[in-house]
Amino acid sequence: MPPVNRFHLAIPFNRPFATGAEFGYIREAIDGLQLSGNGRFARQCSAWLQEQTGAGAALLTPSCTAALELAALLAEIGPGDEVIMPSFTFSSTATAFALRGATPVFVDIRPDTLNIDEEAVAPAVTDRTRAIVPIHYAGVPAELDSLAATARAAGAVLIEDAAHALGSTYRGRPVGGDGELAALSFHETKNLTCGEGGALLINNPTLVERAEIMQEKGTDRARLFRGEVDKYTWVDIGSSFLLSEISAAFLWAQFESADEILRRRFEIWDAYHAALAPLEEAGLLRRPVVPAHCTHSAHLYYLLLPDEAARDSLIECLRAESIAAIFHYLPLHSSRAGKLYGRSHGALSVTDDVSGRLVRLPLWVGMGSAEIERVVQAVETALG
Repeated sequence: MPPVNRFHLAIPFNRPFATGAEFGYIREAIDGLQLSGNGRFARQCSAWLQEQTGAGAALLTPSCTAALELAALLAEIGPGDEVIMPSFTFSSTATAFALRGATPVFVDIRPDTLNIDEEAVAPAVTDRTRAIVPIHYAGVPAELDSLAATARAAGAVLIEDAAHALGSTYRGRPVGGDGELAALSFHETKNLTCGEGGALLINNPTLVERAEIMQEKGTDRARLFRGEVDKYTWVDIGSSFLLSEISAAFLWAQFESADEILRRRFEIWDAYHAALAPLEEAGLLRRPVVPAHCTHSAHLYYLLLPDEAARDSLIECLRAESIAAIFHYLPLHSSRAGKLYGRSHGALSVTDDVSGRLVRLPLWVGMGSAEIERVVQAVETALG
């Protein structure tokens, strides 16, 4: 069968949502005559993120990848250091630290939440461990209490890759507030978006001033805008870790409607979860697991099939019905770059198993009940 563009099927995997207010705010940004970073809309977005997450500071970045790279700089990760993370994650989680000369150390994931196995982290710690980087898969928080304790014992920095998890909570605490640093994503596939964008949450107050300098290409330009200096100059290393004001204006409209956007995503997630329960009871698939002490963000809805052949068959059957469903991460530890720049600790059997059996279903604001029912019926038919 020839390849099909999954974004142009009758029910695409993702469809970016706009509230309608984005365009007016973009015009305001243009009329305000500041289109570079850290303008009025950026400041509003940063304040909103601090309020929602409890973070001490929030810096908007061009992507979650950039936020992770800034986190690696702030944590002073360098050659010879090791950073523990799951293999079941996107390449950016590892690349940000490999760029600094560090070695990503891959450990296995839990079979229930598919998050990093906290019990596998402590045995992977060495005297070179400088950071522990969990992701919160599908918006379900990793076991942050255990991970934070391990990081403290190792003298390592806990850096949360919270690309999926804005709005999630762990034991009543907003995700992004446990680690010294946390990275968010506003890519077009995320719940709240500006096309490409991210943010770095900073919970260690001693890092805020340096983060501002690094974000502004290593200059103290932020102090100039606050009237603290009469000119700015190069004072440290850094890069262009700034989100443009045009993108921040778009993002602000999303933040204003965040509650409604999340409500509509949960309606779709909950509808899938209820409708697919009989297939799980029949042993034909497994639905997502959300521990009682966590809330999630309805970022994605996935299924675990019995084996890779069943997963691939389901994807093909859905595509034949013009429904886009896709797999997720190929394990980093078995990738070409993962073998070159990283290493594994222990057996990663759950990672290897899950990556071959997981399929993600379409989930985007605007899906109606008829579309959800069509997806569910197609899954039922394919597995029946």
